[in-house]
Amino acid sequence: MRIGVPKETRPGETRVAATPKTVGQLIALGHEVCLESGAGTLASFTDHAYEEAGASIVATDGVWASDFIVKINPPNDTEIAQLRPGTMLASLLAPALDPAVRSLSDGVVRALPPGPRTDALHGVPFGQPAHPALVRLPLGCWTSAVLLDLFRDTERAAAVLIAAGVGATVPAAATGLADWSALHRDQQRVGLVHAVCQAGAATLFLGSLAARAGGRTGYGRALSATGLTVATFGAYLGGHLALRLGAGTSHAEQVSHLSGLGWHDLCGLAELPDRHPVRRQLGYLSLLVYRQGSEVSVLSDRCSHLGGPLHQGRIVLERGTACVACPWHGSTFVIADGSVVHGPATARQPSFETRVTVDGRIELRPRP
Repeated sequence: MRIGVPKETRPGETRVAATPKTVGQLIALGHEVCLESGAGTLASFTDHAYEEAGASIVATDGVWASDFIVKINPPNDTEIAQLRPGTMLASLLAPALDPAVRSLSDGVVRALPPGPRTDALHGVPFGQPAHPALVRLPLGCWTSAVLLDLFRDTERAAAVLIAAGVGATVPAAATGLADWSALHRDQQRVGLVHAVCQAGAATLFLGSLAARAGGRTGYGRALSATGLTVATFGAYLGGHLALRLGAGTSHAEQVSHLSGLGWHDLCGLAELPDRHPVRRQLGYLSLLVYRQGSEVSVLSDRCSHLGGPLHQGRIVLERGTACVACPWHGSTFVIADGSVVHGPATARQPSFETRVTVDGRIELRPRP
């Protein structure tokens, strides 16, 4: 059997469906294995390593002509069109949520075009995502209301807290949708369930208010307790989305402890093209280097939003200042110091001080 391993096309995906070790094991079982050129590059596996394991490196068409296709992510429409009749496919699939995710995400993007309003929803003016701070208000109000329901003569205070919590869901939902629309598909699936839970909780608390207003206090308290349970589960999913799946956290490399102290030699000034971003390596660090005449600016190459390769981005002018726009979601940073101009990124991009020595070498050190 001919097994094909294509290159993953989803932005941000660094995994590959087979390592040189597993390729060797498959070949030992009598199978033929081919990989698309560069399939393992982002996972730190070279084409040469696969060839040494016995695989053949082929073009895209050659991989999809295999009998069995193995990949990480679900195939997109272009990849599906390349499948031959009878070809078997093994990949991660989540088809049930994807149509809803795609439709809602496209709608949010159309409703929130790039600009100051969208930047404010992301939290760019505050230097951190706005959504995590805003969700604390409805959860705090609702939790307090449910606790007050355990005591006598607290109906009015509980109703005020419930109403305040429901009102606070509006800005929380707006900021959450803005952030959600700029995530990867696997993150968006979890985010959609999180949003449904929080919307359901708000609906239950609205029902609680209506029941209390109609004199059905006991029923209203039951709805509040149920709403808090749903909101707590939704909050758990939000924590999973942020802490495990990395939504909202900075994905830029921590240059301060990876680069060491003092000045470091990078390359010769003459080696850099003028006004064209390039990537250079400094130990473990991947860097975006941009030269303007004799001035050189250096940023961490991994975008702080979701780790996109900034050296592949566009150079744009914002208020007369050279900036780089991430090719994945459009986060824009000032090249000179890494400050955020446009979201969805909110964290400053790590930057470096540079100097040119008398013999034309570029030296750098992390900015404090």
